[in-house]
Amino acid sequence: MKKRAAIIVLDSVGIGAMPDAGEFGDAGAHTLGNINAARPLNIPNLTALGIGNIENSRLPRTDAPTAAFGRAAEVTKAKDTTSGHWEMAGLAMKTPFRTYPNGFPKALMEEFERKIGRGTLGNKVASGTVIIQELGDEHVATGKPIVYTSADSV
Repeated sequence: MKKRAAIIVLDSVGIGAMPDAGEFGDAGAHTLGNINAARPLNIPNLTALGIGNIENSRLPRTDAPTAAFGRAAEVTKAKDTTSGHWEMAGLAMKTPFRTYPNGFPKALMEEFERKIGRGTLGNKVASGTVIIQELGDEHVATGKPIVYTSADSV
């Protein structure tokens, strides 16, 4: 029989801040603990697997977890989902992906607009939910895509 492993990634479900979190404006972050404090979680399957046994999880422990479990820290100096996923696959990046704190370059946007046959909206740093609130109606009315970037590379 072939040996198999299933890796469960709970994307953006942080269990405490990483040592460099302050460099990215995330000092003191603990997504899972904060959610559980606001509304206690009912996650019996993850509890049985051992999520509460992860150091600093703030969740109930189990005496006999049914899976291996752990918490990892990125070695890539970045704040984004993609570099973390790449590391889990064995590729640690020496240089993080580029970010665009002033929007995407004008030449790139002009080429993109030429290829799609219309203008764009935004092209600035924004939260995905905020920019949709800001430009969603105009997007629906004009069909122009909303382009935005953020503090991370995704």
